Formats: sequence, C-alpha cells, structure tokens
Amino acid sequence: MSFFKKILIIFFFCFSFFSYISAANSLDVVINEIAWMGTKVSPNDEWIELYNNTDMTINLQGWKLKATDGSPEINLAGNLYSKNFFLLERTNDNTLPSVSADQIYTGALKNNGEELKLYDNFGNLIDSLNCSSGWFGGDNETKQTMERKTNNNWQTSQASGGTPKNKNSSIQIPQLEIAPASTSTPASTSTPASTSTPASTSTPVKIVKDSFQQTYSSGIVINEILAAPEGADDTEEWIEIKNLNEQEADLSNWKIQDIKGSINVYIFPHGTKIKGKSFLTLSRPTTKITLNNSDDGLSLIQPNGNVLDNVIYKKAPIGQSYNRLESNDWAWSSILTPGSANIISAPLSLEKNSEKNNGTKTLKENSKFYPNKKFAATAAEQIPWSPNSLLIFLIVIVIAIIAGVAIFFLKKHLQKQDEI
Repeated sequence: MSFFKKILIIFFFCFSFFSYISAANSLDVVINEIAWMGTKVSPNDEWIELYNNTDMTINLQGWKLKATDGSPEINLAGNLYSKNFFLLERTNDNTLPSVSADQIYTGALKNNGEELKLYDNFGNLIDSLNCSSGWFGGDNETKQTMERKTNNNWQTSQASGGTPKNKNSSIQIPQLEIAPASTSTPASTSTPASTSTPASTSTPVKIVKDSFQQTYSSGIVINEILAAPEGADDTEEWIEIKNLNEQEADLSNWKIQDIKGSINVYIFPHGTKIKGKSFLTLSRPTTKITLNNSDDGLSLIQPNGNVLDNVIYKKAPIGQSYNRLESNDWAWSSILTPGSANIISAPLSLEKNSEKNNGTKTLKENSKFYPNKKFAATAAEQIPWSPNSLLIFLIVIVIAIIAGVAIFFLKKHLQKQDEI
C-alpha cells in the first residue's frame, strides 16, 4: 500500500470517528408519534416513530429509547436521515404491512401510560415524554395514534392508524355549508273587495350540522405556577393561565389537571372567559388541585380532549414560582407575579454576561429581567449540558495529535523524495 493511501486512510478514520462520537443536542431527534394502542388488526401491533429535526444524518448506533419501568428498552441502530422518520415496529415487520420498519423491538407499551426517554450514544437525554399518568393523545377504540404537534404538544391523529413515516395530521375544521336565502315575494296590495295575499316566507338559512365541529381557541397556555409557597400549601398554591391571543377566549368546560400523585381535575365553569393578552389565576381552594413539591406537572385540556399545553417540573424551590419564558422554556423565580407578566430573577453569572454584551439580555422571558442573588432553577433544568464534554474534548485532542503526526510523516516523505 502506498504512503499516500495510508495518509488518506488515517484522515478518513479520524473524521469518520469524530462524526460518530459527536454528541447530539436536545430535541435533535424527537419521539414523534406513538401507536400505544396497536392497530385494528391486533392490539400487539404497536409502533413508535422518531424524527430527525437536523440537517444532518444521525447515526443511532449506541442510542437508546426506554420506558422508565424497563419495557420497552430499545437499543437503536442505523442511520436517521435529515428531516426524516425512523419507524420502530414491535416484534416483527408485519405490524404495518404497507410500511417498512427501520428497526424491530420487543416490549409492550402500557395502555394507561408510560414515561419514555431517548438517550444518545453518550447517555445524554435528547427527548423525553412523561405520560405515566395517562397518554396525552390517541384512542384505544378507534386506534387513532398520539402525534406530536409543531409546538411540541400532542394530539390525537385525524385518521385511524395515524401517519407512520409521514407528516403528522393537520386537523382541518369543516366549514359551515350555508344555502342562499330565496327572495321573498312581496305582499299583494289589498283592496276593499279582496283579501290581501300574505307575504311568502323567505327560505331560512340552512346549516348542515353534520359537518360542523366545535372550534376552540389556541394560544391559551399555562403561564406560571406556585407549587411550594412559603405559607400554607392548601391555601396559597395557585396556577396562572394566559391568553396569548388578541381576542377574548371562552374556557367553558376546559380542564386542567395535575399528573402525579392523587390526580385532580378542574373543569372551568360554563361562561368562564379570559380577555385577550390577559391572565386568569386559579387558587388551590378553587381547583382542588394539589401541586407536589417535586416531580409533578399540569395539563391544559380542551373540551374535545386535545391536550393544548402541559408543563412538568422536578423540584420546586420554597417561595418561588415556575414561569414560562417567551422561548417556551421555563425558569424558577423568587418574584411572584400572579395576574401579570412574568419577571425572572437572574443569577449573578447572567448579570455579568449581560454587562459583557453591552447590556443585551441573555435570557428571554415574558416581560422583564431582574438581577437577584437567588437563582430560580438549577443549571441542569435550564441549559442542556453533556456530562461527557470532557471526554469529547480529549477525543478531539487525540484526533488532532494523530492528524499532526500524519502531516509530520508526510513532510518527511516529501523531503526524502526531493533528495532523491
């Protein structure tokens, strides 16, 4: 083998290996659709679909998708191409006869919910889904699947069987069919000898009720929660809802429920409305919802069963509320703002960063940014961090050294050729 071929092989190995070991970022790959209920052929014909959000092909060798209860636990393998789907079928490739599986797995999904986590080949958490208290979507009777929406919430698929290896459903609301009204016949002029002809009745507007589906406002979110007040939990806990729209929204028969422990559901009374760009604060005595101080969350559910919004938190610091940011991330804050725009208390490190950037804020939030020595949340909850960053750095250094050695020998070889 020639010297130049050896050099090329070394470079190819270095860059291929580096490409393989590169850690993924959070949500580069997401759990996109789940047929936890199986199919109409068999309830055992379950499948899970992943989606690659990036512009690069991702090698899934060493990745893992697993439920916290241990079943299923899937050791992934194969390539997931850019902006594409990866279909996992349970037991065999006959689950979806018309769609080929990218990988087969074993292990059943519980019909009453699971908590699923997706890890890359370094053990970094890339995506997670906590449905341990019940699936956010899907129908066991009709076999409609649970689909991820573009805002990272979930919905029930429009069609039975879902959309394996295809774009998720875009729910269309049928329009009312309105028939034009006929022109009324004017009444005849009465005379003393004749009886006036009564006016003909115009044809009423015809509404085809069978094609009508109730529409519900989007843009309604859980905005702030206080799970661990400094005072009594049973009187001082609260939940804040925000209407992001300009128009008023009717929340009649909407639901909000917690997802851990003793599950309580609050149904908004008929006539409950929230003005555009406004807030609605619900106290614990009103909702009867008990927010745990750790590992709990809430779901906001429309009357048709669609989960419009949800939030999950790990540990609630005493006296701090959990706040939605403009980026749809969340942060703890010691400044409580029920019924008004969120204010995020910043850690000192972010204050310094702001000064270095000529006062440019490094954290987006609903409204304001105030420095405060108390930081609202742990770094692990706010910033994706790889526990293997040092390992990656060392591997990069080794690759650089190998490349340097290869270049050194290449120069030596060229010098010998010049001497000859």
